[in-house]
Amino acid sequence: MWLSLAIGWLVFGLLGAAEPPASDQPTVLLVVGAPGEPEFATNFARQVELWQKACDRAGARVVRIGSDAAPPPTDRDRFQQALAAEPVGTAAGLWLVLIGHGTFDGKEARFNLRGPDVSATELAAWLKPFRRPQVIIDTTAASAPFLNRLSATNRVVITATRSGNELNFAHFGRYLAAALDDPQSDLDHDGETSLLEAFLSAATHLADFYKTEGRLATEHPLIDDNGDGLGTPAEWFRGVRAVKQPKEGGALDGVRAHQIHLVLSAEEQALPPEIRAQRDALELAVARLRETKSQLPEDAYYRELEKLMLQIARLTVGSTAK
Repeated sequence: MWLSLAIGWLVFGLLGAAEPPASDQPTVLLVVGAPGEPEFATNFARQVELWQKACDRAGARVVRIGSDAAPPPTDRDRFQQALAAEPVGTAAGLWLVLIGHGTFDGKEARFNLRGPDVSATELAAWLKPFRRPQVIIDTTAASAPFLNRLSATNRVVITATRSGNELNFAHFGRYLAAALDDPQSDLDHDGETSLLEAFLSAATHLADFYKTEGRLATEHPLIDDNGDGLGTPAEWFRGVRAVKQPKEGGALDGVRAHQIHLVLSAEEQALPPEIRAQRDALELAVARLRETKSQLPEDAYYRELEKLMLQIARLTVGSTAK
């Protein structure tokens, strides 16, 4: 009885937090830092091009900062103003993509902009009012402290490194940008590439790059979508499911990120936003139930699992039949 009530309240809470807007198309902020050398400028421009292509296919609203001439105010001010202009409470996703160089002085990590830089602490303060779903991707060197500072509920954070001390130029960003709309990144073959799948595909290509170059890897990407600030490396996943977690008893990363897609398949687009939100909430409940399997009597576990799976089936079949 207590398990049914717990699952019921969990689903109710998730559904209440997932009410969709009239339009659920995301906003994507592409923030490009100071390139320094010309080769980096070319690299960053290619990443922006790939992101723009994926956003165009997704119908996403794109805001670019740092990839044009540098008019007043500074890029840091433009970045802050762009965030301040965004709605904080809508259910439409907000994606923030940092492309460029990063530094870490042992205490604070910074994203290098033209003019004044922005620190992880400052960005965390700018994002604090937001309650809408957020995806924060820092593709720079020394980016791991951004994950520690920005990790929060209803937010997915991806960094190119697992430590602020991984200071060499990070190549992860170009592989992630290429993976977003690549059918080869669709690991579960459902016709669309999730944020998790893009992360895993990019990490695989990154590892291949270092192996081919005969170089010791100086970056190790992390993903965090459970708000614990720890992050999970790609090698801890088998397929799209994490099989290890950094802290005993903590929630696994990856479930929420696998529900997030920049470019939706035709089947997903056919589902009303409110149906997708309800289905996602039920799938999260299933994932959390599975994490408690070892603590439950077998019959109770399968009874609750069946209830949730039937709700998902009724929801999606009923919607597509209309």
